[in-house]
Amino acid sequence: MEEKRLAMHAFNYVVLAALCRMSLAYPASLWQPVLLSRNYAHSLCLEFTVRSRASPGQPWFVVQGSVDTAPFLQYDSNSNRVKPLGALGEQVNATKAWEQLTQTLGEVGQELRMILPDVTLQENKTRDLPSLLATMLCHRKGEQSTGATWQFSSIERKMFLIFDAMNMNWTTVNTKDGELKEKWEKNRDLAEFLRKISLGDCNHWFKEFLEHWEEMPVPTMKTANTNQFLLILGIIAAVCICLVLIVIFKMAIIRT
Repeated sequence: MEEKRLAMHAFNYVVLAALCRMSLAYPASLWQPVLLSRNYAHSLCLEFTVRSRASPGQPWFVVQGSVDTAPFLQYDSNSNRVKPLGALGEQVNATKAWEQLTQTLGEVGQELRMILPDVTLQENKTRDLPSLLATMLCHRKGEQSTGATWQFSSIERKMFLIFDAMNMNWTTVNTKDGELKEKWEKNRDLAEFLRKISLGDCNHWFKEFLEHWEEMPVPTMKTANTNQFLLILGIIAAVCICLVLIVIFKMAIIRT
């Protein structure tokens, strides 16, 4: 029963991460401002890509961020600057929290770079330039945090570990990664750092950003162009497909 529960738990996180990454694949210019209010549930996604070394002229660390699947920021180690994306980013790029993002994201990059040598996935053993993809998802409703997780994957987007910052638990997606799980479980400094970012800092960002996002006008279908309308339909279809997959997966686990 415990194995089934962990499998369902991991699969749900995989779906959430897929939606997050799908949203970051679209140009921010295609997004209309979304309705953001502290009275509703919201999610913030930050995707961190870190490499031990980078090709000449290329950053070793890149961050892309979205809120409720709408892209709003981008950061890279070369510029050491947080770039606003779309209307959401432009609305908050003059806030104090935005100024603090540069230092915070830089600290995350350094922390992830320190644990990069620990990543010993089979597909990375022959790589000259080890890499790591970490996706942070934090959820908030009203004035409370309702969830915070970190998902660690190879650059090929094969997830291997999940950290739940709410209860400080690590979960393996594949049993072969048990040794890495045990090593990171013993690293209390790493767990506390991830918890601080996904619960403390993320809540602070939400609180300050929502004050500005709530002031944004609500878009109407009359102002949406064809590309934006098709984008919305695509997101809805993707969500429906993911929900169907979740149901099928859970039914298959129950039957086994």
